[in-house]
Amino acid sequence: MPTTATETTAGNETVEGSGIIIQDPRTGEELWTVPEAGPDAVNDAVATARTAAPGWAATAPAERGAALRAAAKALNGAAQELAGLNASETGRPVEEALAGIAAAVSTLEQYAELGPVHRGHSLRGSRLASDYTVAEPRGVAVLLTPWNDPVAVACGLIGAALATGNTVIHKPSERCPRLGEALGEVLAPAFPAGVFLTVPGGAEVGAALSQADVDVIAHVGSSAAGARIAQAGALTGAHVIRENGGNDPLLVDRDVDPVWAAEQAAIGAFSNSGQICTSVERIYVHKDIAAAFCTALEAEAALRNSNGTVAPLVDLRMRDAVHSHVTDALAQGARAVEGGALPDGPGSFYPATVLLGCTGGMQVMTEETFGPVAPVQVVETFDDGLRLACSGRYGLAATVLSSNIAHIQQAVAALPVGTVKVNAVFGGAPGGAAQPRGESGAGFGYGPELLDEFSQVKVVHIAAPPAPGGNGAESVAGSGEQDLP
Repeated sequence: MPTTATETTAGNETVEGSGIIIQDPRTGEELWTVPEAGPDAVNDAVATARTAAPGWAATAPAERGAALRAAAKALNGAAQELAGLNASETGRPVEEALAGIAAAVSTLEQYAELGPVHRGHSLRGSRLASDYTVAEPRGVAVLLTPWNDPVAVACGLIGAALATGNTVIHKPSERCPRLGEALGEVLAPAFPAGVFLTVPGGAEVGAALSQADVDVIAHVGSSAAGARIAQAGALTGAHVIRENGGNDPLLVDRDVDPVWAAEQAAIGAFSNSGQICTSVERIYVHKDIAAAFCTALEAEAALRNSNGTVAPLVDLRMRDAVHSHVTDALAQGARAVEGGALPDGPGSFYPATVLLGCTGGMQVMTEETFGPVAPVQVVETFDDGLRLACSGRYGLAATVLSSNIAHIQQAVAALPVGTVKVNAVFGGAPGGAAQPRGESGAGFGYGPELLDEFSQVKVVHIAAPPAPGGNGAESVAGSGEQDLP
């Protein structure tokens, strides 16, 4: 649980001194304190990255790719150490942390290959002229990354930013600051001095970096923080890329196997204790299979609670937020058929929870809960479920379970989200990207399209000069000047 000198812990104990104090999510014991960067350190990082930017931009793309491959190799070699820190600071099981690091290694290698082939486009113009676009780095990139999959998410942004020739200032989440520092120590030696920097800190440090003289800000985190960052970028002129909160719906049609559908719902709602940006946050199930589906979902949650596979939430603050959503639903008439109560014992554990009888006004159906909670609302028809799934201010992702191709096509067309998943709550081809909508963010995240986000485009027009002693009529006619206002 991160705490600074000006905050108090859940036990109302005032913390003396400076820095971010981390507590073990499993035991509540204090692990360590990580100093926060002050205003001078933020300013120095921006100045250093600005100084290094021209040289890195001028580095051949193949050399930048080679540096990324070296960083990927170093990351792979440090996987066990980083996974241990991930488990200590966020409670994520080591095997899951290792899987995230493996994904990060693959992502860095992917951008090492994609960077050198990232190119502009040729344009059709006069046969005596050349018209094309050139992709150039934006300059200094600030990356503000989360704690729930800290290495994989960070390396996606780091890889794309560095491959396109930007220098990077990375601020990892204050919920895993030691891991963020260690990641920086592993990656930075692969690049020239000043190209990749790590700045630890909380919201104040993130705000200072967002308001600094930088060229692009990429943020993965809450919608509230994303809105503040977007406002800061509007004032400074920095390009802003955001993947923020979601309230992702799962729509279960009448023609699917209810037991299989419940397995999918459990995977979507309970994986990583529900702490995934694209977790299943609300479920709409057709009345014809609702009874069998709910029985199977209750069993899935009970199994996870009995075998101890539900990891703790990242800290007590997160657990309090999750439980407040559950208690709100219970107060409004929902029933917790599994979980739903704060467990005894230390740490920030919360049980896999199934809520039945949910309605649209409950926080679990309108807000991002970000915990192992599966709220279920029964609907009369597929159209009713789709209408409810399309509601809300978020637009990150949605899942449809159906065998009816007409219903699937209808949902794909109607759902106002960046990603629609059909008959699988997770998965997708490597290199996939999406554009979040609404309060879930803006701009492409991940994939080849992320290279475009970290680039700015220059249009080039080259006309043939007039022949010596000629009047230049043919050259001028083919120069494209007729297109000028």
